[in-house]
Amino acid sequence: MSNWVRAHTNIALIKYWGKKDEDLIIPMNNSLSLTLDAFYTDTRVTFDDALTADELYLDDMLQDFTALKKVKTVLDLVREKAGIRSKAKVESYNHVPTAAGLASSASGLAALAGAASLAAGLELSSVELSRLARRGSGSASRSIYGGFAEWQKGSSDETSFAVPVDDADWDIGMLFIVVSDKKKDVSSREGMSRTVRTSPFYQGWLDSLDEDLNAMKQAIKKQDIDKVGVIAEQNALKMHATTLGAKPPFTYWSPDSLKAMDSVRALREQGYSVYFTMDAGPNVKLICRQSQLEEIRTHLLSDFTGSQLIAARPGPALHVVTGPEL
Repeated sequence: MSNWVRAHTNIALIKYWGKKDEDLIIPMNNSLSLTLDAFYTDTRVTFDDALTADELYLDDMLQDFTALKKVKTVLDLVREKAGIRSKAKVESYNHVPTAAGLASSASGLAALAGAASLAAGLELSSVELSRLARRGSGSASRSIYGGFAEWQKGSSDETSFAVPVDDADWDIGMLFIVVSDKKKDVSSREGMSRTVRTSPFYQGWLDSLDEDLNAMKQAIKKQDIDKVGVIAEQNALKMHATTLGAKPPFTYWSPDSLKAMDSVRALREQGYSVYFTMDAGPNVKLICRQSQLEEIRTHLLSDFTGSQLIAARPGPALHVVTGPEL
């Protein structure tokens, strides 16, 4: 029987935005993220000679060819490495809203990399799993690890992978404000590509990243929540500014995103260590002290419903589980 493998989402504090190589998914810059416990994907892969084509079931529903595309990339790499030709049945349960800027592809493709390599009898190192997951989704390279991880851009398939930075076993947490769980109009892939090709602001973003990354690693080392938050918030705002310069311009922000940002600023004025970050979607993630999570959540209930506010703590690395949590 094949193993179920669980991978958790990660949220980038230093953003990945833009690819140097579209096919190999080699990024333009290093990025750094925190893996979280609240959202995850459970996946099982079964290689079966009786199958005539790969099949993907997401939450018990058979997916079409478009959804299978990234999955097939990872499966083909595993088959090549293991020397097998069998088609695969992939079963996946996603505890993350898909395509809403909540990093569902990160946990999904990381879980797939782990489950497919196990099913094929491969014993891959964390670095090899990170490289494999990257070929499905760039951010998935970081979900192999728990706590903080840095995706080192590298310059080739062999040198582009994530490494662990810190186990995050200190007073840091995140609060998600889910303003929309609808599929976004501009996918991350299209948004990145358009920005890199056409935004005059993009080079400025790239030029500032090394400074952000080095400052972030120092702040994590010192367990300085305010420094971590300030750097992450500025980095996110710079990333989103690049999309407004693209041709045609676009934004992932919604009116509720702006409302959430204003709520965070108001909480800071009240003395809370709380900062926001956003990815390619309208939902807002708050970086704060774990010890203040519930207080902050209670304050936000005046502007958002309880179901919109999801608390998260640092999450674990990729691991085998007994079965999916349905």
